Amino acid sequence: MPDTDMEPVDPSDPVGPVDDATHRGAFGEFGGESGGLIERTFRERIVLVGVTLSGEDPADTDASLDELALLVDTAGADAVERLVQRRSSPDPATYIGSGKAIEVRELAEMVDCDTVVFDDELSPAQQFNLEKILGRTALDRTAVILDIFAQNASTLEGKAQVELAQLRYRLPRLRSSGRKFSQQGGGIGTRGPGETQLEVDRRRLVRRVHKLEADLRKVQLHRETQSKARSRTRNRAVALVGYTNAGKSSLLNALTDADVLVEDRLFATLDATTRRLSLPGGESVYATDTVGFVRKLPHQLVNAFKTTLDVVRDADLLIHVVDGSGPDPQGCIDAVHLVLNEIGAGDVPELTVFNKADINDGAANLARHNEGSVAVSAQTGEGIDDLLELIGNRVRSMTTTTDLLVPWSRGDILAAVHREGQVLSETAASDGMAIRARLEPSSLGALREFVVTSDKPNG
Repeated sequence: MPDTDMEPVDPSDPVGPVDDATHRGAFGEFGGESGGLIERTFRERIVLVGVTLSGEDPADTDASLDELALLVDTAGADAVERLVQRRSSPDPATYIGSGKAIEVRELAEMVDCDTVVFDDELSPAQQFNLEKILGRTALDRTAVILDIFAQNASTLEGKAQVELAQLRYRLPRLRSSGRKFSQQGGGIGTRGPGETQLEVDRRRLVRRVHKLEADLRKVQLHRETQSKARSRTRNRAVALVGYTNAGKSSLLNALTDADVLVEDRLFATLDATTRRLSLPGGESVYATDTVGFVRKLPHQLVNAFKTTLDVVRDADLLIHVVDGSGPDPQGCIDAVHLVLNEIGAGDVPELTVFNKADINDGAANLARHNEGSVAVSAQTGEGIDDLLELIGNRVRSMTTTTDLLVPWSRGDILAAVHREGQVLSETAASDGMAIRARLEPSSLGALREFVVTSDKPNG
């Protein structure tokens, strides 16, 4: 989404200048040519740092650091060492305490690392203090995830969402270079110091944020118009949700031949893709692939991707795809539920699908212990027919089973019933055709005078 109102930026004067000793290299200076938070000129060596607070399970910290290592690898760097600390609460100044920060610096020097990445989000003050002690770049999980999103965004909407998240992350982290401008006017109120470069940079970023927010509001209005148009049809909407790299895009391809990009890496697809899915009972639904979730998903991304995640909130059914072959399926399920609750989709009906049944027996075992779920393999097609049958059953449970008596003279009504619903039986009577059909509640208004009995939907 081009911004013709932006002020020209001097390449030698980057927004938010930083100290020469920090923010260089792959996990380096903000705003590289790729538009991400991280410029990739070579694969950097990274030290990971995690903190286990009181009441937390150390195993959860290890699992989170394992995932952080995958995120770092996806961003284009190598995690060469890790350090875990146990604390009762985070240190306000450095998160890990000055003594532990010195220990991290010594470890970083020993393994010759370029950057230290912390598993939790750092405040701007904590990041600044850590970089002074460490003598090298200090980043947090949020910066790494934002960079991966910047690499993978391909559509105008996706790029705008990522840029908005980055700017919201950068604004409180702007640093002054010490340069100032002075007003040279001669009138009252014009004398004295002018704006510092920091103030100019902040004003420029705030203006860009406002423009991106306005652009995304237009996208949201367009989506709402599309949603209203779909709601006037008898087609339900289902959304594929799940942990990143669980196989959502592969499953959508297997169900609908959508030809969505599929790669074995985190956050390979960010943009929502919607396709029509035909079910065994003759119904059709709109199936949408959505962005994957992850532990500690940054709030900046949740807010920026609101227009995309609204598809999840407005869906009639969620297809929750879980990597059944992974080491911690329940942890992934819990992480997804946290995000669903955060975006207001916690009450949407859900069907759990354990994917990657072709890799090991994990998916099948999980499906046996989770009633109403199914094990599938998006790669081989195993279990796809069972999944379609389950989706059809869940969709039919949301419809109303209705008995109608349509006079012989009203062929238009007979056609409307066949068009708007699923006809279960037809019986010829002396005064018309007795029909039993599954109909959407929205279709009953025009047919009300012909209704004999109507059952409430189960879903």
